[in-house]
Amino acid sequence: MKRFSSFSRLFAALLLSSAVFMGLSGCTGMPTATAPTEPGWDILVGGAHMNEWNPIGNANWRVQDGVLTAEIGTGFLVSKKSYKDFQIKAEFWADDDANSGIFIRVTDPKNVTADNSYEVNIFDKRPDPSYGTGAIVNYSKISPMPKAGGKWNLYEITAKGDQLTVKLNGVVTADIANSKFPRGHIALQSAGGTIKFSKVWIKSL
Repeated sequence: MKRFSSFSRLFAALLLSSAVFMGLSGCTGMPTATAPTEPGWDILVGGAHMNEWNPIGNANWRVQDGVLTAEIGTGFLVSKKSYKDFQIKAEFWADDDANSGIFIRVTDPKNVTADNSYEVNIFDKRPDPSYGTGAIVNYSKISPMPKAGGKWNLYEITAKGDQLTVKLNGVVTADIANSKFPRGHIALQSAGGTIKFSKVWIKSL
């Protein structure tokens, strides 16, 4: 039997390690973040139903393989409940062309706009990138704009009184004081491209 030299064995091991690393680094599978363990968190997205939401518009929202997904049409899922002070944790995946966002304190649940709520944007290709991904449209610009396309991300949004804070993947992207909208509904947007939400949790403060 022909035996491999020590160098051959080492070279083969390096090739295998490289292949494993490349496979993992390119993985765009489900996120691995765990659910909040502190008391008081409620699930808005997670599971096989959309019971917490009312759809408006014609986006094709549905639960596919346990993930809330849309890529056709334009519209929103609007929470049935209204919230004042809260924290949100949202795991989402967006393709490079996605135009989406999480709207908070929506004052008119039948007509969601950036003029009657705070829009935490998911829009890597927004023509004005200062209000793109990570920004609060019309209220808090961002530069440089982070990119969310093609991977799973975690938004952490806190609204307490007039203080609004946004974190994307652990990095603060917005931190402002604004009291225009003191309470309202939550809305998830689909306005182009593919957007997916695997989990959305909320905790009243």
